[in-house]
Amino acid sequence: MGDTATHRGGFGTHGGESGAFIERAFRERIVLVGVTLDAADSSRTHADLDELAQLIDTAGADEVGRLVQRRRAPDPATYIGKGKVGAVLEVCEQVDADTVVFDDELSPAQQFNLEKMLGRTAIDRTVVILDIFAQNASSQEGQAQVELAQLRYRLPRLRRGGGFSQQAGGIGTRGPGETQLEVDRRRIQRRIHKLEAQLRAIAKNRSVQSRSRRRSAQPTAAIVGYTNAGKSRLLNRLTDSGVLVQNRLFATLDTATRRLELPGGERVLLTDTVGFIQKLPHQLVEAFRSTLDVVAEADLLLHVVDAAGPDADAHIAAVRKVLREIGAGAVPEMLVFNKCDLLDGAGLPLSADKGAVSVSAVTGEGFDKLLAAMADELRAHAETVELLVPYARGEVLAAVRRAGHVLATQNDEAGYRVQARLDAASASRLSEWVVG
Repeated sequence: MGDTATHRGGFGTHGGESGAFIERAFRERIVLVGVTLDAADSSRTHADLDELAQLIDTAGADEVGRLVQRRRAPDPATYIGKGKVGAVLEVCEQVDADTVVFDDELSPAQQFNLEKMLGRTAIDRTVVILDIFAQNASSQEGQAQVELAQLRYRLPRLRRGGGFSQQAGGIGTRGPGETQLEVDRRRIQRRIHKLEAQLRAIAKNRSVQSRSRRRSAQPTAAIVGYTNAGKSRLLNRLTDSGVLVQNRLFATLDTATRRLELPGGERVLLTDTVGFIQKLPHQLVEAFRSTLDVVAEADLLLHVVDAAGPDADAHIAAVRKVLREIGAGAVPEMLVFNKCDLLDGAGLPLSADKGAVSVSAVTGEGFDKLLAAMADELRAHAETVELLVPYARGEVLAAVRRAGHVLATQNDEAGYRVQARLDAASASRLSEWVVG
């Protein structure tokens, strides 16, 4: 099946120890394949393929066809079965496709068999997402995280000749054989160990910074959400910062932290984070775990949702699934429905409970309400304490104001008698002056 000699596809191929994907000299022509398993809703499959088409476009390729199939279970050899492979090949030849992309992750054996039968590169959603991350990573840490995820994906897929793809212009069709395969495997394992050590060192430094922030007693909030929900634009609007904003998937891979002052005078450290997506590759979750620690350690999560986007409820569920996976499932969460200026009179999604806030990061609509809600939420998790601060210790009074919300201040014979809402860490740090 297929003519591998004239096939030009190589989407998703990456080589060397740089971890970077190859530079494309053309926009590849892609056929998408989705499978509805057992009693699952076929409309979900079509929605996932629409999203995969967006990912393909972001990665720099073009969709030229798609096929869907319903199966009771994946075929162990080809995922879709031999008969459906023939149908996919027929479509590929009709539209002159270079590559076939499956919405679900393929096993190494399935990928090998599909490429052999189709005569062209067969990859999955994971490779496309890895490709986009590779294009967008800019910091040293981000690049290391992406390369680590790529290599973890690539290692079990090494084949004779060391190529990632069986086709791709001959990669995988030449080489000395098993000896070279073992050399490549050891080389990749060494690189993985080096990257893991590098990221552990970065994580250690971030842990020191996190402890320093805790000692400053400033509460922290993390902006989380589906990719392209408007998280970076929200951070810019709230803090007047200059974080990169682009209308594309996964534009933000590196965290950015800014200081925000709430209506009651409290200061909070607000961090923008990488966007999530359905079927987010576990290799990326593991590689970015050190970066995502800031989410698990936050006092409050601003869960940003594209109010005007398709299937907002599914996006919310996908984000919450990743939050549980990284140990942030119990962190207090506030739903923030962004892009409300694009609703055109339509209501908010079903998940918009009474605690949700609707805003527009473009127009600024709803931001006063958002700031007030953030202050209320942070105060709700604080305790009311009474402190007696000597008149000569003005710096302590200032620390109380920075750490929490001062409810009342009275002049006493011994000093300032202050009632304030403080989180547990701040109350403990200021325990010397706590009297009630």
